[in-house]
Amino acid sequence: MTHKNTFLYAGLSAALLMGSAFAAQATVVTSIKPLGFIASAITDGVTDTQTLLPDGASAHDYALRPSDVKRLQDATLVVWIGPEMESFMTRTVSQMPAPKQLTLTALTPVKSLLIKGSDDDGDDHHGHNHDTENRDEDHHHGEYNMHIWMSPEIARRSAVAIHDKLVELMPQNKAKLDANLQAFEANLASTDQQITKELAPLKGKGYFVFHDAYGYYEKHYGLTSLGHFTVNPVIQPGAQRLHEIRTQLVEQKAVCVFAEPQFRPAVIEAVARGTSVRMGTLDPLGTAIKPGKESYMQFLTQLANQYQSCLKGE
Repeated sequence: MTHKNTFLYAGLSAALLMGSAFAAQATVVTSIKPLGFIASAITDGVTDTQTLLPDGASAHDYALRPSDVKRLQDATLVVWIGPEMESFMTRTVSQMPAPKQLTLTALTPVKSLLIKGSDDDGDDHHGHNHDTENRDEDHHHGEYNMHIWMSPEIARRSAVAIHDKLVELMPQNKAKLDANLQAFEANLASTDQQITKELAPLKGKGYFVFHDAYGYYEKHYGLTSLGHFTVNPVIQPGAQRLHEIRTQLVEQKAVCVFAEPQFRPAVIEAVARGTSVRMGTLDPLGTAIKPGKESYMQFLTQLANQYQSCLKGE
């Protein structure tokens, strides 16, 4: 090999190494899986999307590992809801450069759609166990309901924000990112229309959910939740709250009570025992869904099917 060829080879190798290093680095990291569903639709064919929380983990009680901190620091873009929801990320994200982070609840188009948390709805859902009540309130996500991925419209606005950030960070991929956003918005609109039609007959059928995570979805599709067992799924509801729910179940105001894959407390079965109420499961994180360009639509549809299967009695 001549000196000139050696020089060219070395230069080419360095360029390839730099290119592969950028490819390895060009990763969008989302805090939770449903945000990964939205982001992966925008990044499809452009870059990799990863989720920080492993399946089965809850943002309510997660603690970052050193490997998680490294993934956040190495990411091209970090997408999260905000410190009220993922408090375990606050310190690490606050030390990152502003262009590398996207806090969804800080965005003006998202802020305008936030709904109040149930602590403000006048429902004494904590009962009178003051120790539990104080801890529960401490863990509630501030003034607003932070389960924003349950809203199809907030998801659309989040997708636009992710798209805009990525166009800034990798302008060479603008055409593909534009096409991905357009496809996401079209798919979301048709899925939303279909679900609206399917869930319409369920309006007025009362039910209880395990924890206060579904407000945006219920409001959007006009579902009739009678309440929830707990605000923070890590903390068991108090005796007074259970008595209130049991009374309503006995009076047949509710058709269903819904548990969750991560939380199947015996307390739900005990309260429902001896009543005609059915038991269902709602998965607020889409645990079994694989991230991809259609995954957010699959997530919305799966929730619709889970509501239907219990409320219809199928």
